[in-house]
Amino acid sequence: MASPEHDTAPEQTTVPAPEAEAPAAEPDVAEIAPPDQYECRSCGYIYEPDKGDDRRRVAPDTRFEDLPDNWRCPICGSPQVQFVSIGPKGAPSGFKENLGYGFGVNTLTSGQKSVLIFTSLLLAIAFFLSLYGLR
Repeated sequence: MASPEHDTAPEQTTVPAPEAEAPAAEPDVAEIAPPDQYECRSCGYIYEPDKGDDRRRVAPDTRFEDLPDNWRCPICGSPQVQFVSIGPKGAPSGFKENLGYGFGVNTLTSGQKSVLIFTSLLLAIAFFLSLYGLR
């Protein structure tokens, strides 16, 4: 008597042919990251892409790279070569490599650092003035 294992023919398994899949569309890095702001080295004017430039009729959401070649600083009239990238709005200031050092203040934005500094100064002045009450 033959065992049931040997009576059946071996099943053939077919592997479906791999279909040509379209590569997944990766989002453009420029679309994900907010555009950089640019600061005029002559006068300190900051070009913010999300606001544009009303004086020179530049529409909001115009990146600095897309500005017309004849665009100049609306404050001092400096050409575009006088502008330097200062990073996206709300990003911590400083080099990205240095953000992990210190007591956590390296990850603060410039506005947050200003609040921290001036609050500390006001507290120091208040404590100093409170020493006059120790008579």
